[in-house]
Amino acid sequence: MLLATVTTCGPTCGAGSLPVPGGLVRRFASNLQSTSTGSLPDYGTQIIDPYRLLEDDLNGIYEDIRSELERNTNQSELNTIATYYFDGQGKALRPMVAILMARAVNYHVYGENSALLPSQRQVAMISEMIHSASLIHDDVIDQSDFRRGKPSVNVLWNHKKVAMAGDFILAVASMMIARLRSDDVTLVLSQVVTDLVQGEFMQLGSKETENERFAHYLTKTYRKTASLIANSVKAVALLSGADESTCELAFQYGRNLGLAFQLVDDLLDFVSSAQAMGKPTAADLKLGLATAPVLFACEKYPELNPMIMRRFQESGDVEKAFELVHKSRGLEQTRFLARKHGAEAARLAADLADSPYQKGLVLTTDLVLNRIK
Repeated sequence: MLLATVTTCGPTCGAGSLPVPGGLVRRFASNLQSTSTGSLPDYGTQIIDPYRLLEDDLNGIYEDIRSELERNTNQSELNTIATYYFDGQGKALRPMVAILMARAVNYHVYGENSALLPSQRQVAMISEMIHSASLIHDDVIDQSDFRRGKPSVNVLWNHKKVAMAGDFILAVASMMIARLRSDDVTLVLSQVVTDLVQGEFMQLGSKETENERFAHYLTKTYRKTASLIANSVKAVALLSGADESTCELAFQYGRNLGLAFQLVDDLLDFVSSAQAMGKPTAADLKLGLATAPVLFACEKYPELNPMIMRRFQESGDVEKAFELVHKSRGLEQTRFLARKHGAEAARLAADLADSPYQKGLVLTTDLVLNRIK
């Protein structure tokens, strides 16, 4: 049973009051499909669906992003490439989490009459723009063929134009950050881009010893995935005027949620179908990347170590590594680590004042852990 939608406060919220097509919320929710709610705490008869709870706030978010991009260029092809992934077919996880944290922290600080600030919704948009820019750059680096069930940008346009489109999205996002007129928020969100680039460089390298390798993987995972979520939710907490401890709580929630998300993503690369994922499976192995399931599998099958060092480049490496991961406890251990980070995120969210939004933050950890795509 879904909790009744909490309406926005009106023009001062900057979220508008247009009616929301039910299909939009269903599409967001279905794009973060879950196998079950698993360890979902008992909320009585009401289960908080974050996407339904925030449907007014999320409504039009992709349209608003496309408008920002269109407004800043008169190059039609650039606009077409830059807006390609803002078609509403993504999970919208990052803007959803940013807005959910914004409303939860606002409630925590100001009580039930608090409103979503226009600047907080801008951060939600910025988070999705930085994410999509990173996907575009990833597609060029990895030479991907498919993403979200359709041809990737680098298949449709040449690499130089695609790379510049990714840069353009980041440039417009930077202008939006500047308009927030907050030095603290500017520093926090700028850190995301720094982390993304460093994470990509780390992914291109490897470490020789097993201990170094796993630490390298976790740091890379934080920088490439978790930093964006962690710093986005910290930014909305800063904009609310929350104290330092609450801003740190928001950051740590986002960090743990982001790590759990990527661990599940790495797990799904071994167990989900290409049709469900909307992109090829075993993709990381084919790119020469050793993710958590492989690193855990090394404990039982040390013959994986030389494969990792040569980045699975020899004939049969990918198939053999895939087989050994499934024969080991690598998938189980990856799932356990993801659940550990998810549980920590839920514990942190529970420290915020009780509200539908706080409960939504707890449920989001379950959505992330139990997703199937």
